[in-house]
Amino acid sequence: MMSRTGHGNLRRALYMPGRVVRRHNPVLKVFGDRLKLAGLTPKAVIGAVMRQLTHLIYGVIKSGQPFDANVCRPGLGMSNVRPDPGLLVTPGSLTG
Repeated sequence: MMSRTGHGNLRRALYMPGRVVRRHNPVLKVFGDRLKLAGLTPKAVIGAVMRQLTHLIYGVIKSGQPFDANVCRPGLGMSNVRPDPGLLVTPGSLTG
């Protein structure tokens, strides 16, 4: 359940945009998928996405630069790129 503390109008204003970016924004989609796999409830995932969306909005306003999904942001999921399978160390590859 989402907390009822805080600014209710802001929460209401960000709920639907949070749902939309959860599906369509590549950065927040990865972030939301990771939280869902971690076992968070759907509303908790939307709440976390709303918070990250707020940070992204603030960053765009503060920097004056348009949003760029190709920029890696730690903690948002884009930095969790899968490594090259040829570089993975498996238990059998260490014996020798």
